[in-house]
Parts: sequence; C-alpha cells; structure tokens
Amino acid sequence: MKERNKKGRHLQQREPHTEQAEVRIAELDENGQGIAVVKRQKVAIKNALPDETVRIKARKGKAGMIIETMERLNESDVRCKVNCAIFERCGSCHLLHMEYQKQLEWKKQGVIKLLREAGLKGITVHDPVGMKEPYAYRNKVIIGFQKNRARKTIAGFYEEESHRIVAFHDCLLQDAKSNELVRVITELVNEMHIAPYEEDRRSGVLRHVLIRRGFASDQTMVVFVTNTSMFAGSKNLVTALRKRCPYITTIVQNINTRKTSIVLGEQEKVLFGKGYIEDVLCGLRFRISPKSFYQINHEQCEKLYAKAKELAQPACDEILLDAYCGIGTIGMSMAKEWKAVYGVEVNRDAVRDAKSNALRNKIDHITFICEDAGRFLTDTAKRGWQPDVLIMDPSRAGSDLTFLRAVNKAKPKRIVYISCNPKTQVRDLLELAKLGYQTKDLYLYDLFPNTTHTESICLLNRKS
Repeated sequence: MKERNKKGRHLQQREPHTEQAEVRIAELDENGQGIAVVKRQKVAIKNALPDETVRIKARKGKAGMIIETMERLNESDVRCKVNCAIFERCGSCHLLHMEYQKQLEWKKQGVIKLLREAGLKGITVHDPVGMKEPYAYRNKVIIGFQKNRARKTIAGFYEEESHRIVAFHDCLLQDAKSNELVRVITELVNEMHIAPYEEDRRSGVLRHVLIRRGFASDQTMVVFVTNTSMFAGSKNLVTALRKRCPYITTIVQNINTRKTSIVLGEQEKVLFGKGYIEDVLCGLRFRISPKSFYQINHEQCEKLYAKAKELAQPACDEILLDAYCGIGTIGMSMAKEWKAVYGVEVNRDAVRDAKSNALRNKIDHITFICEDAGRFLTDTAKRGWQPDVLIMDPSRAGSDLTFLRAVNKAKPKRIVYISCNPKTQVRDLLELAKLGYQTKDLYLYDLFPNTTHTESICLLNRKS
C-alpha cells in the first residue's frame, strides 16, 4: 500500500518488522503461558510448556512482542493429549495440555513464589488436594451469543482477551446435561430467530445463558439474560426447551439493559418453575437463586469446608462470624457446634436464600445480616460485641483495608481465611501480620482443574 507525503510524492508504507527465532520455554507465567526471551525481552507464548523449543515469528506491538506463528520442535515430558477442538482459541482451560499431577505441582510452586516475593517466611504450603477425575466438575456455565459470518447465531465462550465468541463444542469441564442444554438452546435460538445482543449497536435480545446444576439433587436452572424486558417468543422457547430437556427444574429471564460486562441484571421474571434450584452440600439442603454465589466444584467444596471446620475449632461457648457469607453454606455447615453463628453479606438475594436455607435445615441459632462486612464489624466493635472466630471468603479481589481495619477493632481470636486468589490472599496476610495475626500453614484445594486458578485456606491466630 502507498501513501502520499506533504509534497504529493508516493511513499511506500513499511510492513511491520518481524523477528524469527528458535527459543526455549523456561517457565510458565501466572496465566499458564510459556515464557521465552526474544531480543532480551520476555515473550508469552500460548500452548507452550517448559523445556519445549519452539520456532516463532513475532513482531513488535504497542504492549510488547506479538506472536504471529508458533511451531513446536519438541514436546515436554509433562504435555498430554488435548481432546478439545477449541482449546487453542478458548480462554477458559489454560492448563488442559499439562498432566494433572504436574498442574497441581505448578500451582503449589506458584503460591510458594508469591509468599517468597512478599517476604512472608515460616509458612508451609501443603500439597494441593486434587480430584481423581478432574473433568465435568462445573455446576455453573455462562454462554455468550453472536452472529457468525454466515449470519447464523453461535453460542460459546469468549476468545481470550477479545469479545469474539468461539463456537461451542462439548466442554470437558461441564457435565453431559449442561453440554446438551447449550446445544439445544443454540438450535432453538436459530429456529425461532431470536436475535443475539450486539454490543456495539446495543441491539438484539439474547445476551447470555446461565446454566446452574445441583449435582447432588440433579436439579437444573436455565437463565436467559436479555437486553429487553419484552422477550418475544419466550413461551414457545420454554415449551420447546422443556420438551427437549425435561430434566429442567426452572427457567428464569434476567433483564440486563446496562452497557456492562457484568452478566446479570437486577430484574428477573420466572418463566417456569420456582425461580431457584436446591442442592445438598455437607449434608444440608441449600436454595440457589440465579445471582447467589455457590461453589462451582461440589466434590472439592465439601473437602474445603471440612478443612475450614477443622481449622476453626468449633466450641459450644464461642461465637462464629461468617463474613462474605453468600447463601450461608460455610456457616451452616458447622453451625451445630457453636454457641451462635452470624453471617454477613451485602447481596440481598443471597441473604434471602441464606435465611430460607436456615429454616430449611432447622438451624435456629444462626442470624443473617444484609450489610457490608467491614461496616458491620466496625459498628459492632464500637458497641463492645466481638466474635471469637471469623471466617472470611472474599471475592478474587480479596479484602479491602476498611474490612481489615475493622477486623483489628473486633479482635477475633482466630481467623479462617479462604481465598480463590492466592495473590490477593498473600497481600492480605501481610496486612493481617501487621495487625498481630500469624499463620504457619497454607492448604491448597484444586477447585478449578485444568485452569490456572486454585483455592487456598489458612488459620491465623492472634498474638497474645
């Protein structure tokens, strides 16, 4: 392509300069990508494992080197066969190409590295508790929709670092019923000409579908997330879907008209059933609404909660506070052995479910409060009330300083800290150490096999 300069002469437009090289992968970064060095610059290479040599073609971009092509010249001893047609494009399963036991070891070493870099010494990181069969464990699935070039609606997951949908194939992390539901819903959406939401134009109807499964109860929820309150053809869609998939327990329409990447909106309409499902966890029955938090991996969650109970050391003369309590699963799973249990949660829907769950399980000495956990702790500390033990299970962002300062005012004897993001947990452990809380052991539970995520839990004791 040519362009003109100010004098009208033609200039030859420069092609982007590319580098070709054979490089050895030294390690994986926190996103599970192979790291190599090109021209003294670290480059992240997808689907590459340590000790592999790859031939790459790369060019300089604004944010660093961009890999255009990659050819693997040898295979790592830890590489395994990938039985997924969209692995290299989908942004979900970062470690599907690595043997499972090696995944667990990599996750452990990652946490050890975080502690070392933070300067936290004297903490033993225990081997991760993994799964015997690390597949088909997800009880919650979110699918997006787009038109492809042939103007046919496709469903799938977002390609990594993009807004492009990768057309769905059977997902190895979902169970058979969830996979069937995605296929059937996609067929019906095309048959009934239900328009997918177009982000740029803010037009169309269907934004996402959320599927929730109760693995113990075998109950199934389908949530259609729409861009409009009017959902033309919804009755026919519900009828056809129930006929094809009679195991569905409830179908809900969630309305999200906002320009946001947040999946669920505030308003809901029940199209079929009760609008929620139930599941059994740790011997208790829980109500789960569309927006309620419920651990994705049922099998591993029970192991994690058993560890939380062990670390909390329940006592019949002590009070337990379950901060970020969600629908009350943690507090209720060990409630019988405490004098009293309090759960604090800012999500109104979750608190409603938590209260219902307490009644359902006949637990009468647990109280749920809809409030910010930090504000609750600050206010109650001023009144002289303090819990003996605090359980905290925050989001991936971890806790904030307001909450941690409130913990310092409440002064619980013991803290059980559960985290789905060891990086923010380590950050918070540094702050808690300044407040006089120390831990000696960090336990890992693999609730997210074949991804880079892991769950960690520890007990912190207050210095006397």
